Amino acid sequence: MSKASAPATDQRKLIHPIWHVACLIPTAIFFIYMSGVCYNHTPDWSERYKRLAGAYTALCLTGVFWMCLQGFYVTVVDQMRRKKAGIPS
Repeated sequence: MSKASAPATDQRKLIHPIWHVACLIPTAIFFIYMSGVCYNHTPDWSERYKRLAGAYTALCLTGVFWMCLQGFYVTVVDQMRRKKAGIPS
């Protein structure tokens, strides 16, 4: 048995376009940080290939991070709307 999310009459979007822009800042910081971490864990290649491998690996991890941010935001907004509408958790 599943619980209802936000009220069915509420047709507003859960994620506003400005949220996508706001998510880019922590996502870029995460990418830069993970590029450095992944760079240190690459095989002993030339400097160029180590940076490329680190960035390529960090790109996948950053995509997962971005999706987690989106999911977290949607969950928080849905909970706030349910609380405002008086729907029990």
